[in-house]
Amino acid sequence: MIKLNWMTKACGVFLLWAAAAVALPAQTFTTLHTFDGTDGANPYAELVQDTDGNQYGTTEYGGANGEGTVFKITPSGALTTLYSFCSQSNCTDGSNPQTGLVQGADGIFYGATTGGGANTSCTVFGFTGCGTVFKITPSGTLTTLHSFDLTDGALPNTALVQATNGKFYGTTPYGGNNACSGGCGTVFTITPSGTFTTLHSFDFTDGENPEAVLVQATNGNLYGATYNGGFKGDGTVFEIAPSGTLTTLYNFNGSDGEWPNGLVQATDGNLYGTTEDGGISGDGTVFEITPSGTFTSLFSFDNTDGAIPIAGLI
Repeated sequence: MIKLNWMTKACGVFLLWAAAAVALPAQTFTTLHTFDGTDGANPYAELVQDTDGNQYGTTEYGGANGEGTVFKITPSGALTTLYSFCSQSNCTDGSNPQTGLVQGADGIFYGATTGGGANTSCTVFGFTGCGTVFKITPSGTLTTLHSFDLTDGALPNTALVQATNGKFYGTTPYGGNNACSGGCGTVFTITPSGTFTTLHSFDFTDGENPEAVLVQATNGNLYGATYNGGFKGDGTVFEIAPSGTLTTLYNFNGSDGEWPNGLVQATDGNLYGTTEDGGISGDGTVFEITPSGTFTSLFSFDNTDGAIPIAGLI
């Protein structure tokens, strides 16, 4: 199974919301903004809060050109569209961002678009252009840092992470130098000024379709998961050094989980995550893995207590 996190092009109604602390017996729900297409549609990714207290995010569609936006919203609900993608001919500035933003140490936001870019001859799964990495100032000045060309990755759909060395790291679920359909995916790094390096191209045996945000552990290495591939084709957990050396730590086999999501490092130093499928009843799992690769299946959902956890843990 290939996980395609594409949302429908229908505009729909998506709400940003605020709620009181979960410990309270009653919660107050407030609709801060309803998108109408002209200011964006299909906000797919999580928001990020700036030091100014405002929230910043992206919409996959809508905006002035119908191909997605970057926006800012205040705590009181005043929304400003900072940028509409496809403002340049042939969408060389990118289109359809499915990822959220991350604020760098320089105060600028960094993100990726799933489509568009300068390589307009690159077409994968209906997208024209293989996507971009960009940065945007809080006031809305956007700079395209990199356009993917399939050999170095394609269709990025997860947020970047800034490592302690100041570089950003991310994944693409497709593209790379190996012969999966559309490519097996990559891990890449990019500097704030745009120097790009493909660190690893997956080849199915070591994983396929990395669709989870990377996490940098306290040992300095980055950890992630591939949705498919590995020995059984059910996904993997991997470790990659900032320099690019990748180690497959675990291969899922279905009975212990299938199609893993993102990881988080807990205070005990171990990494925790979920799988969307597999386990005892085939309804998904929660697992633990040490930085060295010792794996423990903690829980299997059985539908009565939940099923198909499609997000990571916090």
